[in-house]
Amino acid sequence: MKQLALKIDVDTYRGTREGVPRLMETLKNHHAGATFFFTLGNDNMGRAIFRIFRKGYLKKVSRMSVVEHYGIKTLLYGTLLPSPNIGKRCADILRSVRDAGFEVGIHCHDHIRWQDHVVNKDAAWTKRELQRAVDVYTKVFGDAPHCHAAAGWQMNRHALRLMQRFGFAYSSDSRGTEPFIPTWQGEIVACPQLPTTLPTLDELINRDGITLDNLADYMLNLTKDAPPNGHVFTLHAELEGGKWMPVFEQLLTGWRKQGYDLVSMEHYLAHLNHHALPHHEIEMREVDGRIGKLAVQVPKPLAFCYQS
Repeated sequence: MKQLALKIDVDTYRGTREGVPRLMETLKNHHAGATFFFTLGNDNMGRAIFRIFRKGYLKKVSRMSVVEHYGIKTLLYGTLLPSPNIGKRCADILRSVRDAGFEVGIHCHDHIRWQDHVVNKDAAWTKRELQRAVDVYTKVFGDAPHCHAAAGWQMNRHALRLMQRFGFAYSSDSRGTEPFIPTWQGEIVACPQLPTTLPTLDELINRDGITLDNLADYMLNLTKDAPPNGHVFTLHAELEGGKWMPVFEQLLTGWRKQGYDLVSMEHYLAHLNHHALPHHEIEMREVDGRIGKLAVQVPKPLAFCYQS
């Protein structure tokens, strides 16, 4: 059966408290697997206000109601309101996800710090920031993490190296077309990348005539013909776990009808031929619907393959 892996990014305190339980219930009702990647430190989303000076930020914000999806409090955390610590205040919710049979992994420690700064940071800063997330994860779950998904698909050379050094089974830090072994300026990193292969709903909404009424149909049209290794779809606890839940349920039903097995990233990885994964370069490139540059799989693979 062709596979579609569901990757859930949990960015905020509100998304953890409200979106995660709703998504768990919905996934159970649809007999679907998924992987939840958690933000584990303080929710400082209010500091995203400084992105207003970035090219394209206001245009993206105008396509969707940020207040409706994230709430006033979230937009003030770390500025006018103190930032809640997600790992401390939501530990029971995080463990409930694992205990319900879903795979769990690291998204980041502080979403704003990683997404807005990691690209230009050095090895010491990058290791310190990732180590913070690893330490909280280990304290909450009682064992070491085995997977990572970068906040905002933002990476640097040092972060990519750490995926291997921390012994992660895989990482999902990039956008692309198929699973691969990453290289960065020719340097091989022996940790498989499972890139997001489909656009996210917030990248599509209110562009080219796409609205909430036809958003699910548009996405299902993209997935009607499956590539050999299926797809990875990234959703967000704050969006699909909130106001866009009806759209997500339409997708779950539609993907089942298209013949997809809806699985976790771990399950998706287990059905890949690791020895045949191609090597692809990762570069920071622009992606339609996103602001700035993201870690992107370069289409042309290099002429060798990973041997474990």
